[in-house]
Amino acid sequence: MYSIFCGKQYGTVADTSPSQQNAPRRDVTETGLRRVLIVLGVMAASLMQTLDTTITNVALPHIQGNLGASQDEGTWVVTAYTIAALTVIPITPWLQDRFGRKLYYTISIIGFTVFSMACGSSTEFSTLVFSRVIQGIFGGGLLATSQAILRDTFPPEQLGISQGIYALGVIMGPALGPPLGGILVDQLSWNWCFDINLIPGIIATIIMITMLRDPGDAVKSKIDGIGIALFAGFVGTLQYVVTEGEQYDWFSNTSILISTIACLLCLASFVWYELHGTERPIVDLRLLGNRSVWAGCILACALGATNFGTSYVLPQYTQGPLNFTPTESGQLFILRVIPILLLTIPVVRLLKKVDPRIFLGVGFTMLAIANAIQSQVTTLETSFWTFALPLILSGIGLGMMFTPLTTSVLGAVSQEDGPKAGAFTTLSVQLGGSLAIAVLSIVVDRRQSFHSTILASAATPEHLSRLGIPFHKLASIAEMIYTQSVILSYADATAVVAAICLFSIPLVLFLKKPRKMAAAHASE
Repeated sequence: MYSIFCGKQYGTVADTSPSQQNAPRRDVTETGLRRVLIVLGVMAASLMQTLDTTITNVALPHIQGNLGASQDEGTWVVTAYTIAALTVIPITPWLQDRFGRKLYYTISIIGFTVFSMACGSSTEFSTLVFSRVIQGIFGGGLLATSQAILRDTFPPEQLGISQGIYALGVIMGPALGPPLGGILVDQLSWNWCFDINLIPGIIATIIMITMLRDPGDAVKSKIDGIGIALFAGFVGTLQYVVTEGEQYDWFSNTSILISTIACLLCLASFVWYELHGTERPIVDLRLLGNRSVWAGCILACALGATNFGTSYVLPQYTQGPLNFTPTESGQLFILRVIPILLLTIPVVRLLKKVDPRIFLGVGFTMLAIANAIQSQVTTLETSFWTFALPLILSGIGLGMMFTPLTTSVLGAVSQEDGPKAGAFTTLSVQLGGSLAIAVLSIVVDRRQSFHSTILASAATPEHLSRLGIPFHKLASIAEMIYTQSVILSYADATAVVAAICLFSIPLVLFLKKPRKMAAAHASE
């Protein structure tokens, strides 16, 4: 492990283009103790952000009960944060250039920590949602900036190592969120799901202030206010439509219809304006012309859907029909964390010998198999250890994927464009996870109604009398039908995740081969 931080070099593609060499960038590569401390600080900040995306899943029932919110209102604890974070992620490279990476990153960590405390001390639901919005604004740029810092802290030939470390924070955070949240809720209170960020926030802030160096001076440039407004409008209306559409019967509701039209108009206007309407776009969409970038973004979206989608469905199923406690439900995810921990570093070491597309293809295959198995064992009799095989397989798949994916994308662009490509992949992971939660909620609702109708149609008086079931047992039969329909709907949602993974496999072939990436850089 010491050699990873301080000595022996492992990795993939180095950026050595003339344009990069002539760019006014400082070499901020670190060695020894400075590198170790910066990595620890970045990991602390990354884990804070990723934990907060799932740690509230197991706490939502308690938050709703304590603050007097309905189940529909409770979803805005997650949605408000997501909308704010997604709006900030794509403009993170511009914010780094405008204010300097060190200043922006440090302020983001401080703001995220402060408003985590505000969330934990909220006594009214509206205050909590407002605090989550501000927390999301500060937290949105943490991951993309963390990725850029790690890329520059390690030499170019150690790109695989830097992204492997980054992967530990991005993948492990959502996986550790449910078990940690369950323990905190059961042993302390839901407030600690936010208060836990205080110590890592202080540690990360001190390290960044004392150790982090800027790769370049802040660039005074005009803000692309129109671009930001259009993108925020697109993300906000999209999230509102997919979150609230099912509740309000979709396009039969005027607000959903108007929001959908506004979403499409904002997206079309944003794309046109960023490409043709401004000389300094807040989001460099031209980077998506790189095959590895756009293919990598789609794969990252699928990866986010799998990681966050299962982190949403499984606690709902286990704490609902199976009556698991929050702690028991959260402990299941430890079975997925262990393979991620064991595989990430070995995968990094093998990347210099093995085509990263092989890891991605095998990883998506493992995830598809894991979710297919889980959908088959989703019954009322499922025990804790029945989940072991699918969760371990999904952990193996996740451990094999994120580092090869980010390495393929970042290795296909110059070092100057690295933060932009990193922001795109981070946005894709978060957007995929956000949309997956909304879509899977719809799947569960629709399929529950479908299965309930099918099961109820079979429970006719004639059929019940033939089975010898007395009339006074009808109420318990209705309850059984409802419970079974809910379980089948969770099985269907998991099968949808398996299908997403399966259909993502062919996209792996669109990523450029490592040799082609190296040749492209050599010719720049």
